[in-house]
Amino acid sequence: MQENWNNKHIVFFDGECGVCNFWVQWILERDKNDQFMFASLQSEFGQKFLSERDLETKQFNTMYLWKPKSYYLTKSQAVLKIANLLGGIYKLAVMGKLFPSFFRDKIYDKISENRMKLANQKCYLPTPQQRKKFIEI
Repeated sequence: MQENWNNKHIVFFDGECGVCNFWVQWILERDKNDQFMFASLQSEFGQKFLSERDLETKQFNTMYLWKPKSYYLTKSQAVLKIANLLGGIYKLAVMGKLFPSFFRDKIYDKISENRMKLANQKCYLPTPQQRKKFIEI
């Protein structure tokens, strides 16, 4: 299985959060170069990722972007990298780097705190092709 995702960027997200699921769907629809795979932080795979890095395993208020054998990013850094990888007009998000990361992360944290209030709690059902991009659904 690892060969399927070893050269991908893996987005770890809160699988029980409507806002997070919205953004996963948003990325799926724009991932024209098949660069991303997804795993919920609650999954066995997500928990292993967190544990191996001594990251919080019970709170799921942070999104992670992991490029195996390269790096992992959190919060606003992950968001900006995803936008950059999607390319096109989304590359303009790089302008967010004009603001210091502590400031960007404060905004990220504020959204994260209120995400359950903001979320449309509809369950997203990926297409069969999109399902292949999920690790341990």
